[in-house]
Amino acid sequence: MNVIFMGTPDYAQKILERLLDEANINVVAVYTQPDKLVGRKKIMTAPEVKVLAQQKGIPVYQPNRLRDEEVVSKLLTIECDYIVVAAYGQILPRTILNHAPCINLHASILPRYRGASPIQQTLLNNDKQTGVTAMLMEEGLDTGDILKIETMDVPQDMMLMTLFDELTQIAAALSIDVLQNFESLSATKQDIDQATHCKKITKKDGEVNFENANDVYNKYRAFTPWPGIYLESGMKLKKIELFDKYSLHEARRILEINSDNIVVACTKGALKIYTVQPQSKKEMSVLSYINGKRLALEDTFF
Repeated sequence: MNVIFMGTPDYAQKILERLLDEANINVVAVYTQPDKLVGRKKIMTAPEVKVLAQQKGIPVYQPNRLRDEEVVSKLLTIECDYIVVAAYGQILPRTILNHAPCINLHASILPRYRGASPIQQTLLNNDKQTGVTAMLMEEGLDTGDILKIETMDVPQDMMLMTLFDELTQIAAALSIDVLQNFESLSATKQDIDQATHCKKITKKDGEVNFENANDVYNKYRAFTPWPGIYLESGMKLKKIELFDKYSLHEARRILEINSDNIVVACTKGALKIYTVQPQSKKEMSVLSYINGKRLALEDTFF
């Protein structure tokens, strides 16, 4: 079968890699986002999907707008049986949706967490289960009929990158399953009453306070490595653990000083802090930080 693939980040690259391993799947074209400037040195960097496709000799297209007439016309000349989409980053117009069945692999159990940040939202909400949904695309955002869902349990301390990796493996396997068995699958409508949405993550989302330890910890899980979590002062909390969820305290009070960490009170609960990065300084152990500030037990942290 001939497949057009659309995707951009590492999640998509791993799915494309799996498709390329299948003898009866022929990826005839890859669509991905344009190269962009990355890092402080503003180095022009290609999406990982593009790098892999070029290595395999697959034609790559990087339109700024997929809806542009010339872009659509060119795509419609590419014969394919399916279009597989994974975190592409652009909405597909109706003309492309009509070209072939368009299968999207979304990293949530739809209709929950439609939108840009489903994996982060799973951790922010401390969900015990998540998964990947294969769906038939339509013009709405993640609103299409569901073809198949694969689920997984989420351990309480699982971090973003670990969850990301596991969901990527699930998505890669699910893409093959759905393509190989497409004719026998029955698509089901999403329950719109159960739909929720999640937005694109910004740097501002990483700001935390010492109100609720569990909320801070879930942000840490969801926002490491980016945007990270930081205090209003600009100090980044680089490595933390949840110490207690329920006890009530005066916020920011240092409750314990241990060999490699300190325990800091939140209004509700407490956090164990190992390393910090004060604004405009390098990451350091929290013990070095409090020693430099001459902070002791029962003092107010930062």
